[in-house]
Amino acid sequence: MIKVEEAIAIIEANSAKMPTKLISVNRALGYVLATKVISPINMPPFRQSAMDGYAFSHSIRHQYDVVGISQAGDHSNIKLKATEAIRIFTGAFVPNSADTVVMQEHVMANTDSILIAEMPEKFSNVRPKGEQIAKDDVVFEANTLITPAAIGFLAILGITEIEVYKKPKVAILVTGNELMQPGKKLKKGKIFESNSVMLEAALQTIGIEKTKIYRVRDNLKATKKALKSILKKYDIVLVSGGISVGDYDFVKEALLQNDVKELFYKINQKPGKPMFFGSKNETLVFALPGNPASSLTNFYIYVAPAVKNKMGFSEIHKPKVVRKINSDIKNNTGKTLFLKAKYDETTVTVLDGQSSAMLNTFAIANSLLIVPENVEEYKKGQLVSLLPID
Repeated sequence: MIKVEEAIAIIEANSAKMPTKLISVNRALGYVLATKVISPINMPPFRQSAMDGYAFSHSIRHQYDVVGISQAGDHSNIKLKATEAIRIFTGAFVPNSADTVVMQEHVMANTDSILIAEMPEKFSNVRPKGEQIAKDDVVFEANTLITPAAIGFLAILGITEIEVYKKPKVAILVTGNELMQPGKKLKKGKIFESNSVMLEAALQTIGIEKTKIYRVRDNLKATKKALKSILKKYDIVLVSGGISVGDYDFVKEALLQNDVKELFYKINQKPGKPMFFGSKNETLVFALPGNPASSLTNFYIYVAPAVKNKMGFSEIHKPKVVRKINSDIKNNTGKTLFLKAKYDETTVTVLDGQSSAMLNTFAIANSLLIVPENVEEYKKGQLVSLLPID
């Protein structure tokens, strides 16, 4: 049995990044850049008007003759005299002979002249060439997550393809004879299976939209056969249940018989102690506890960072937050505790229902309060570390 910190370090050391691929920008949402992106143009590529109004050369004059018009998409580089202005619209080209745009609300106008009632400062309402970014500047560094805004920015620069890390293919194998799928009539002695949809949803929060779910009965032959097939097809395999030491827990043996290398088994923590982590070739295997709260706890602490590491994220761990605890906490287990909690701007409250089988309080928690294995007690008002969760 290893410490939490050791488990995290082993997972980080073994979760290498995925290969890369070129992808269309309009399909890149949620991917992570594998290389930095350089701007091919200035943005804006010319001086633009930031307002609907009139462009002119700033002076002490207030009255100007209107000698032309510049709409978005035009490129009329008219040479204005000191007494002249042009009608201009937002986003339109500003002639080289103009340095200022007065917004239309601040002028009195007729068909061929304007009187500026409220004179703007020189250079007002003119977006300089390259104001957002200059040609050959870095648009995004490698390991940047592609967001909707990033897609828009790349498109406005005329960039149509980028190199990203592939997303890992993830499978979830659910074990347990007692489990039934929701939607059916619950039989005596059975419970509804929740871990697969819970883990699938948790994966979606970090960018894995599609996950394949498999189910197997609790026997060694069936578990071994299912894993043999799954291990060939996926980059990450999550196994739910069957990893403890009961008479019907066959997962570890089935993994070893499929030549999965054991990197660790069991972590000195509560909940979530009976977890197996291993690898076969480039495939990572997490055998998670069957109890839902234990399974989700270990997903946040171990699985999510590994998935993000393979996806190319530069920061794979969520920053911890610190708050004052609302009550005393005792830890006489000698283990690291992960307690479902809810924090606000200043304090944190440990929620009721800390059992590894209970999801009701997990559903309203926004953090896991971390009590290190060497800490026997926190007193009310002490600062504690929290791992924010989605």
